[in-house]
Amino acid sequence: MPNLSVLSEEAAACTICAAHLPLGPRPIFRVSETARLLIISQAPGTKAHHSGTPFNDPSGDRLRSWMGIDRATFYDATRIAIMPMGLCYPGRLPQGGDCPPRPECAPTWHDRFLALMPNLQLTLLIGTYALRRYLGPGSMTAHVRSFDAHPRYLALPHPSWRTLGWEARNPWFSTNILPRLRAICASQTVIQRDITA
Repeated sequence: MPNLSVLSEEAAACTICAAHLPLGPRPIFRVSETARLLIISQAPGTKAHHSGTPFNDPSGDRLRSWMGIDRATFYDATRIAIMPMGLCYPGRLPQGGDCPPRPECAPTWHDRFLALMPNLQLTLLIGTYALRRYLGPGSMTAHVRSFDAHPRYLALPHPSWRTLGWEARNPWFSTNILPRLRAICASQTVIQRDITA
């Protein structure tokens, strides 16, 4: 089994679905052996594709607000890993919105990365594609409501503007889920540096 550095180089050079990517392959992810929190999201958008930085857009600002953390903490890969369902920008649908993550991606990379990140304590599953892969069938709302059902996973909607209406219809998300998410993210055991190290 390769070490994480070797596997990261392999993933960064991946071209397995290049023929289907309108902007070409540019795998975007952040992994480390010391990360305690993992974010599994959908796929990079165009801004992430061009900058090479995941969640470098308003949805990232919203996610950081949900988590109650700043940019420096969010982008510290020694504490937080980011591994989308599709590592590359998948393109746009004719009717608007991004295409689904390429189906080749998660089966190719996820298990291999997870095997080399032994310190993960919690995984945030963001959006329908991540929820289906890791939690199985069920509505996004039902998964998000089941906050305590999966000790190593926490389900979240995608933090894009498209979920504003969903939040308005589900006020329990802001009053019940977000305070608990922020408390977890602030805890020593999840993302803060180990002061004994």
